Amino acid sequence: SVHVLSPGYVNARLEKETPIFNKQRIDFAPPEKINSLVVSSNQLCMSLGKDTLLRIDLGKPDEPNQVELGRKDEAKVYKMFLDHTGSHLLIAMNTGECLYLNRSVQKVRALSRWKGHLIESVGWNKFLGSETNTGPILVGTAQGQIHEAEISVSEGGLFSTNPDQYFRQVYTLEEESGPAPVCCLEIERGMEGKFFIIATTRKRLFQFVGKVPEGTEQQGFSSIFAMHADHLPSFREFPASFGFSEIAFYTPKLRSSPRSFAWMMGNGVLYGTLDYSRPDSLLSDERVWVYPSDIDITVNKPISIVLTQFHFLLLLPDRVKAVCTLNGQVVFQDLFLEKFGLLTRMIKDPTVQQIWIHTEKVVFRYHVQRESRDVWKMYMNMNKFDLAKEYCKDRPECLDIVLAKEAEHCFQNKRYLDSAKCYALTQNYFEEIALKFIEAKEEEALMEFLIKKLSNLKPSEKTQITLLTTWLTELYLNWLGILEGDPSQRNLYLDTREKFRTFLSSPKNKDCLFNNRASIYELLASHGDTEHMVYFAVIMQDYERVVAHHCQHDEYDEALNVLSRHRDEKLFYKFSPVLIQHIPKKVVDAWISMGSRLDARNLIPALVNYSQSASTQQINEAIRYMEFCVYQLEETQQAIHNYLLSLYALCRPDSLLSYLEQAGTNPNRIHYDLKYALRLCAEHGHHRACVHIYKVMELYEEAVDLALQVDVDLAKSCADLPEDDEELRKKLWLKIACHVVQEEKDVKKAMACLSSCALLKIEDVLPFFPDFVTIDHFKEAICNSLEDYNKHIEELKREMEEATQSAKRIREDIQEMRNKYGSVEPQEKCAACDFPLLNRPFYLFLCGHMFHYDCLLQAVFPNLPAYKQAKLEDLQKKLAATSQPSKSHRPKDTDTISLGKGQQSREQIKADIDDIVAAECVYCGELMIRSIDKPFIDPQKYEEEMQSWL
Repeated sequence: SVHVLSPGYVNARLEKETPIFNKQRIDFAPPEKINSLVVSSNQLCMSLGKDTLLRIDLGKPDEPNQVELGRKDEAKVYKMFLDHTGSHLLIAMNTGECLYLNRSVQKVRALSRWKGHLIESVGWNKFLGSETNTGPILVGTAQGQIHEAEISVSEGGLFSTNPDQYFRQVYTLEEESGPAPVCCLEIERGMEGKFFIIATTRKRLFQFVGKVPEGTEQQGFSSIFAMHADHLPSFREFPASFGFSEIAFYTPKLRSSPRSFAWMMGNGVLYGTLDYSRPDSLLSDERVWVYPSDIDITVNKPISIVLTQFHFLLLLPDRVKAVCTLNGQVVFQDLFLEKFGLLTRMIKDPTVQQIWIHTEKVVFRYHVQRESRDVWKMYMNMNKFDLAKEYCKDRPECLDIVLAKEAEHCFQNKRYLDSAKCYALTQNYFEEIALKFIEAKEEEALMEFLIKKLSNLKPSEKTQITLLTTWLTELYLNWLGILEGDPSQRNLYLDTREKFRTFLSSPKNKDCLFNNRASIYELLASHGDTEHMVYFAVIMQDYERVVAHHCQHDEYDEALNVLSRHRDEKLFYKFSPVLIQHIPKKVVDAWISMGSRLDARNLIPALVNYSQSASTQQINEAIRYMEFCVYQLEETQQAIHNYLLSLYALCRPDSLLSYLEQAGTNPNRIHYDLKYALRLCAEHGHHRACVHIYKVMELYEEAVDLALQVDVDLAKSCADLPEDDEELRKKLWLKIACHVVQEEKDVKKAMACLSSCALLKIEDVLPFFPDFVTIDHFKEAICNSLEDYNKHIEELKREMEEATQSAKRIREDIQEMRNKYGSVEPQEKCAACDFPLLNRPFYLFLCGHMFHYDCLLQAVFPNLPAYKQAKLEDLQKKLAATSQPSKSHRPKDTDTISLGKGQQSREQIKADIDDIVAAECVYCGELMIRSIDKPFIDPQKYEEEMQSWL
């Protein structure tokens, strides 16, 4: 079988877990026995022996502070009380005296107003107390009296005359036998200025509730006690007593008020929560933990109690017991060795949540570590699953156990949907859970389980996702099929259908559904659910299937709407042949709306099939789209233009000619096939169109021949087209004249042809006339022809005379040039090198510039064409060769003859060089004009020139 998920966590402890309550013995050996120990806000105070007080700041344990009480009598410390700030220390003596010590001073002061009262308890004011002033506080005595008092330290740090501002009795607590010691006092503030005061005796727990007007808190709590002067306040009472009781509170971090309490009394421990919203009682969810058989209140009665978040700890003479407040079970017991002595007292520092225990000679400290580690299990066993999940959300192996238990609990209580949601979050075997719901025939719960399971899978788990999506599809289709046939379940059907569509369109399932769409299509088809098949195809963007479905059901408008909405070119090409047969106008409108995104060539087959079986009116739709392509989209594809031509030739001859004329006569800018167009027009007898095409093809003879069958004027317009070929134009006009004379036998028209074409003469036309035609018709034309000949002869004579005069002037100029000369002064210099001119061979130009031969050659050579440079180099080599004297000895007359020939050749070479070099002045001729765009600095030497300037 396939496991959809891994079957669970490996819950193994790799190392021994640290206990919740971790005990540590303090490395401290007191010089005298420890009488009492208190701690608050990291400030620890202990009474040693008869007269010594030791104060330790636990942040600086190496700097203890010792204070002497200065007592000369036999008085002993009875109890000590330290406020929440760790600043105010009260020391109750067994003689009925009370001493006070502030953290900032070293001197102990006696509280004179307190004298005569044995102090049992103090209720500190956490709301108005500061390091220098306690604010109104409550003090309980062994005689059952509750006093209100206030202690203040002067501004200068020294005590005033009386540090105790006042000390007045406000109430007396009683039991059945009369006044009873006030064991504990606690002051808490609720909402809207309401205060709660809790006071305990040996058997009773009293609650005083009342409001203190805003702004009068400094005046104390007398008004609250005054409300109960005539009647007892509410209290809880238990029958047993072991001579005292103690109450402990737990305050969470970041909160100022306690959340829970635990009261240790004779019958056991009363514990619960504190509800500040209740009008008359603060205590809520109360439970009693009865002492077990190993605790005998006569022999080993409890000494102290402290409360943590989930436990209360009881101090017995030789051990510590921790009881869980959730289930009342003892979860921890720590036995102390006899050598340490009997345990004396247990207290908790509320600010740092540390627990301190001491004997007369040893001090221990407990650290509370991860107290909530097993709380989830207790809440789970109590079926409080939300709380259980809250306390194990960071421990997935525990969370899985809780979820499995919750799922099983819901299943047993037939809450199948809730069970499915929980099972989906567990690591239990998928098949087991699925079979469980199948056997219970809870298909809806099974679907919920699969949906939740699917939502928790990772994208990489493709096989599992595929299995679940396919199975869910099958379940949805089965469920919809059942509901659809039941009219009474219409609303449920619609709701389920909406869920199914949401499932199909879920972005998370999209990739899986797309990759397995063939299977989904098969499922939909097997259930005959065409509605959801179309819906699924749209989601998958399988628009081809959607359009095909609409076409099969003759829903052509819907099919076209899908095409228009999604604008897929390939689908238009595929389905247009079908759609245009039924809704041609709408299809063409859709094509036009697509614009250039469609290639009209791919739509031509659809139009051809459609136009072959359609009427003229329907063909107009094809023409409308082709015209849109040609005139709006400016298509240049030959196939489109040819098809439009064929439609014009078939149905719109008038539009055919206008189209051809608009296309122009330049073959390079015409987009239709000329030969195809000519054949098409010829087949349909559109002669004027054929004439136009002949003209474009420059087949003027064929154009004139065909035009003469239609209209002589059309032929005349064709005859004038070959403007550069007079012979052809004359031939074409002769054709027109021949046609007019021989076919139409119209002499006047023939004469009109002569006037229309200057190339025709009367003698060209005469052979076409029959012999019997009288000369009267040609008299005017013959006279005009003779006059033209005379004018031509006269013009030729005038041109001959002008040519004779021109030749005469040229001969005179040549003679004048032969006699022309220039003078050179001795001081003249070369225009190129600025050295004296007469030192070397030179050239003198008519413009006045003079150059040495070699300077001119150097200036001209780079600007000559390559072939002239080669010729000049060749002539220079020949000239140098003729300058070498012959080394062989020949007869004298032979030598003379050779010299003459050589001298003649040398002169010719020099003349050729002059023709190249001295053809024009290098400064005034065309050479200078051609060099106007030449850079002053050769680009190849530009960088070198730049560097030379730096």
